[in-house]
Amino acid sequence: MIVDVHCHLNHEQFKKDLDQVIERAKQAGVKAIVCSGINHPANEEVLEIAKKYDIVHASLGLYPIDLLGLGPDEVGITRQMGKIDLQEELDFIKKHKKDIVGIGECGLDYHWSKKPEEHKQQQKNFQKIIEFTEKIKLPLIVHSRRAEVDTFDLLESSKLKKEKVILHMFEARKHIIKKAIDNNYKFSIPTAIVKLQHFQTMAEIVPLQQLLTETDAPWLSPYPENRRNEPAFIVETIKKMAEIKKLPKEEIENQIYNNFKKTFL
Repeated sequence: MIVDVHCHLNHEQFKKDLDQVIERAKQAGVKAIVCSGINHPANEEVLEIAKKYDIVHASLGLYPIDLLGLGPDEVGITRQMGKIDLQEELDFIKKHKKDIVGIGECGLDYHWSKKPEEHKQQQKNFQKIIEFTEKIKLPLIVHSRRAEVDTFDLLESSKLKKEKVILHMFEARKHIIKKAIDNNYKFSIPTAIVKLQHFQTMAEIVPLQQLLTETDAPWLSPYPENRRNEPAFIVETIKKMAEIKKLPKEEIENQIYNNFKKTFL
């Protein structure tokens, strides 16, 4: 009963063998995969992938760097040339509401965008996305690289349903994590938990009822750096979380699957 709530199966690394990737996921016990878009062409690709594979669900997103019209921070995902028309994209997402399980990934990124004026524009964009998500009433998958405090402040001041906020790869300090726990937000733990102490600590302090699992594939593999990540590798996250929580793997799997259903379905 394994789930991957955040990955990018439309990445070029999956072009040649996506059928096999999905089959390996099923063999590993993966029951659901949420594939996230980041711009218009990527969102269209995600919708097509979700139509093709029964265990894949679509989440349509607007990545903060793409919204600014900046160059890509990672290669391999289809890009949209030039700045994105935010309202036009929100209208597109609303049109496909019945075809998706969430909004994201969306949020703030101060790693690839370092100018104060860009940060302010990112905040305006994210605020508009939050207000849209409040109305459309879907879960929000949140990106917050090097911008955890501002991201948390915008979320906390919103009217979003707290249990429908998913903090993807949340690297905040412990006091912010504890505030997010108190707000009943969800935390999606990446497969890189096998190697990164931060996510091991997060898995320890966050109640199991607020945890989800993700790969962010093709990145963040639990195996050596040159190996592509994929949904089947969630099994490594479950093993590590069972070790940290001192609980049977089956209990971890079942609770996270229940968390997924309550959040997305």
